[in-house]
Amino acid sequence: MTGVLLVEDDMSIAIVITAALEHEGFAVTHCTSIAQRDRELESRSFSALVTDVMLPDGDGIETIGRVRTRHPAMPIVILSAQNTLDTAVRATDTGAFEYFPKPFDIDELARTVRQAAGATQDAGADGGEPLGQGLPLVGRSAAMQSVFRMITRVLRNDLTVLILGESGTGKELVAEAIHQLGHRQAGAFIAVNTAAIPAELIESELFGHEKGAFTGAVARHVGKFEQAAGGTLFLDEIGDMPMQAQTRLLRALQSGTVRRVGGRDEIRLDTRIIAATNKDLEPEIAAGRFREDLYYRLNVVPIHMPPLRDRPDDIDALARHFLQHAANEGLPRRRLTREGSDLLAAQPWRGNVRELKNFIYRLALLAREDVIDVDTITPLLTTDTQANADGAPGDIAGAVAHWLATHRPANGTIYDSAMAAFERPLFAEVLRDTAGNQLRAAQALGINRNTLRKRLGELALDPEDFARRS
Repeated sequence: MTGVLLVEDDMSIAIVITAALEHEGFAVTHCTSIAQRDRELESRSFSALVTDVMLPDGDGIETIGRVRTRHPAMPIVILSAQNTLDTAVRATDTGAFEYFPKPFDIDELARTVRQAAGATQDAGADGGEPLGQGLPLVGRSAAMQSVFRMITRVLRNDLTVLILGESGTGKELVAEAIHQLGHRQAGAFIAVNTAAIPAELIESELFGHEKGAFTGAVARHVGKFEQAAGGTLFLDEIGDMPMQAQTRLLRALQSGTVRRVGGRDEIRLDTRIIAATNKDLEPEIAAGRFREDLYYRLNVVPIHMPPLRDRPDDIDALARHFLQHAANEGLPRRRLTREGSDLLAAQPWRGNVRELKNFIYRLALLAREDVIDVDTITPLLTTDTQANADGAPGDIAGAVAHWLATHRPANGTIYDSAMAAFERPLFAEVLRDTAGNQLRAAQALGINRNTLRKRLGELALDPEDFARRS
């Protein structure tokens, strides 16, 4: 029988794993500590090692180097209840065959060990310092664990990644994590919001231009592809890229070279491409607004970012994470009660993690006590959320009635006050959707661009804020 060494100090988990592996035909040797593991490995060889991270006498990942020295070809499967991106990356950096966050599917673990026992593990796996400390990706939900595992799979290669998800789910954070943890971390990370660049300038921004290539081109301009040489180019909102630019991008990806606008020389690409969009691209392809061949070029490794409503178990960890960051940035240090956390988890968070972060910062600023509880949170919830929680209508009529009852504007000022209260969130939402592009926002609203600019000034809304957030 094929031998597997299992290192797990939780006996209930060990019993279940042992039964599953024995059912697969393995002979399982079980131990509960790093010291026992090392003794077993000194006396015999195993076809695979399955080990927990947190063990009574140390960190199972930190001591993998000793195992690699003695058994460089033995595949290792790592288990952990510390379901963070840092743990996933540390596990991958050891050259682990697979990483399983707890709780896991026991049948999937058994199948993976079966594959590992028949595989040859790369003896030259990187065993460097643990990476990923402090990255702002937070979550222990099953949905986020899938994201973490996909990230670890692309760190040691240059496969093109397409990150899909609603606005505010953290797509750029995933791109940054892939860059910071990957083998191109020493290079530049260049982020481009393709929706925020005017169509007539996007080719120049991406590919650069030569002096005199067009009116106003008074000097050579190095494009984003060249700026990202040796690093990563992140193309955000790729679903809004103009068709002509899509064609140029496809050619660049196919040939591995770019040509500046007005230039003749082909410049060899040396950059990883990561793209992201909040759109479902297949309907865009069917409507003729996105090239199908470009989609397949970009969608080599898709990573789906879950909306916050699909990961309510992460809201408590996210809220506490943002409170800590708020304190680090000079806001008062606050603590969140369990009841307060439950109230936050019950909200829809249509703006996803970005909306939650802004709300937590607002709480940290405005709370009168160090402890944030239900009574502190409730008054700051959005009008729609509060109206629905009170059982009032969630439509415009209900929101207007609620606003009038709450704000009680003075006679003679109701219209102006109401229009200002309505316009600001309306314009903010449209600017968020257009990544701060005023021309597209004006077109979407059906108003003159100058009118929009004037009202944005009066409402103290800066389009650049929405371009940066996107």
